[in-house]
Amino acid sequence: MLLVYFYLVTSVMATLRKTSILVGSLQRSFASAAKAKPTKTGSISAVGESIAAKGFLRPLKPYSPPKDAAERIRTVAASLQLKSDQLGSLSEKFEFLNACFQELQHGVPNSEVHELRTISDVIAFYQTAVNTTVPLDALKRVELPENLHIQYEYVRFNPETDTKFNGQTAFPKSSTLVTGLKYRGKYQGHEAKRSWP
Repeated sequence: MLLVYFYLVTSVMATLRKTSILVGSLQRSFASAAKAKPTKTGSISAVGESIAAKGFLRPLKPYSPPKDAAERIRTVAASLQLKSDQLGSLSEKFEFLNACFQELQHGVPNSEVHELRTISDVIAFYQTAVNTTVPLDALKRVELPENLHIQYEYVRFNPETDTKFNGQTAFPKSSTLVTGLKYRGKYQGHEAKRSWP
């Protein structure tokens, strides 16, 4: 598409060399179209919210905050003699976060260290619970309506063991392949007969 546009602009420029105003405006419009860069529509926090909304299991340890988390963090700050709410230098921030980790046995992920600028930010972080439950596993604990049923273990067709329709399938030429090592012992594969080699 860009090549066609370039060809059209060059052919128009060649035929209209006499009118320098038109040629100059075409050159400016083509140059601005070629140099146009996409604008950023999101920020780091928007990306974080997007990932958090997906609800998939992240490589984090579960954490439930104790009731006295804020008091314990303020005690740590007082023992390190932090005078203001702001975390000044990087060494001071590292020492404070390391002491908080030793106190509460919950570390700050690398992706969130830059967001913790004050002691209040650290208190808010340590008062937030980390739930590592996958949404499908969370559904197992929820009481569902009577007309809704979720089948957590999927069914694999095998003509030798499925006797409901005398081993007949709706897809006679389709094989059931078990490729994962985790499920090889759990599910049995089936290779369909072919009528052609």
